[in-house]
Amino acid sequence: MSTPVTSVDRETAAALGRRKNEPDWLVTWRAEAGDLASRLELPKPEKMPLKNWNLDRYGDYRPGRPVNDPSELPAALTALLADAKAEALIVQHNSGVVLTRLPAELAAKGVVLTSLDEAVRTHERLFRDHFMTAYKRDEHRLAALHAALWSGGVLLYVPKNVEIDTPVQIVVYADDAAATLAPHVLVVADAHSRVTVVEHMVSALPGDAGTLVVNGAVEVFAKAGAHVRYASVHHMESRAVDIAYRRAVLGNDAVVEWIVGDLHDGDLLSDIRSELEGNGSNSDMKVITVGTGSQRMSLTTNARHIGKASESNMITRAVMTEEATAIMTGVTKIEKGATKANGEQTERVLMLSPKARGDANPILLIDEDDVKAGHAASVGQVNEEQLYYLMSRGISRKDAERLIIHGFLNPVVAEIPHEGLRETMQRILERKLG
Repeated sequence: MSTPVTSVDRETAAALGRRKNEPDWLVTWRAEAGDLASRLELPKPEKMPLKNWNLDRYGDYRPGRPVNDPSELPAALTALLADAKAEALIVQHNSGVVLTRLPAELAAKGVVLTSLDEAVRTHERLFRDHFMTAYKRDEHRLAALHAALWSGGVLLYVPKNVEIDTPVQIVVYADDAAATLAPHVLVVADAHSRVTVVEHMVSALPGDAGTLVVNGAVEVFAKAGAHVRYASVHHMESRAVDIAYRRAVLGNDAVVEWIVGDLHDGDLLSDIRSELEGNGSNSDMKVITVGTGSQRMSLTTNARHIGKASESNMITRAVMTEEATAIMTGVTKIEKGATKANGEQTERVLMLSPKARGDANPILLIDEDDVKAGHAASVGQVNEEQLYYLMSRGISRKDAERLIIHGFLNPVVAEIPHEGLRETMQRILERKLG
């Protein structure tokens, strides 16, 4: 068995590329990212220093065994994928993609669904034109590490004017803490196309496993008039550190919807950004999280308005229990020239324990006069009047509290565009909220 990587530099990154028989240009590109990783600093999210996080476990390239049918996957995934037979589906197990399924009718329309490892060879131009151009490898050390170590990954391309009626499912599954887990999802929706993506990240680590660091990224490119809905639920053990950078670039009249449930049990760094480059573009973000134990969570949402008459809406809701900490930051940036732009954001934290901590930090950066922008933020406990009202109708205090919590989170849960994933999210919430 190979030895997990303990540091990353130019040669480490190049060696991975050579081990995977990648083309010379990509080996060189990885090497440059490895060099950046050895020099750049960690990102600095608001009020959440990362220097004490256990982020120096990079793992080793350990792909799972390829399979031909979901029934051959680990048992932990069979229930999740029970209704996936009629849908486009791709599964990554640890460091590599092990299953891809694309219905013939979609392939006939020119839809591409493949691993990024394969896309490097079969769709090089598409890969090189988009990969890590929205999330750049020189942003900070974590971005450079991702660029140096990514493996597996997903490329989804939807051609011009093609609409995919059923969700494209992406599953990332980890059961080896010594494996490198740096998945990258690349979605390119051509002009006037439409697609819904449902991504699920789950782990089942053995009892003696160490810390698993997941350094993942998503890039969505919505061309003129395209509509992309991206739903994501992350659920891993407390030994997992989840780093999730998500980016979208929108053309004229494009729409991108983010629906994110960051519900795993370990530390979390989540950063979502939409670049509204096109006139009339629209970004909608809905994010929920539930903190338990001593979790540390940093959740940042960001909308940058460049195009005229662009609109953004960001909603983040967190429930904090025990000694968990959540720092939620929303940034609306309206650039000079983005006239008629409209940016709204809301951050709300519900506290269920006196030892929990929740901060909501709305930020508006406005460089244009003819615009609209607003924010709302709140941190508080369960409303006693609502509790009294429900208890007066024969509902126990515990059940009344749970109803209020579910009502607090429902604006996001109800938006999940896939029934199976929506039910999975409900089960995760039930478990986390006790």
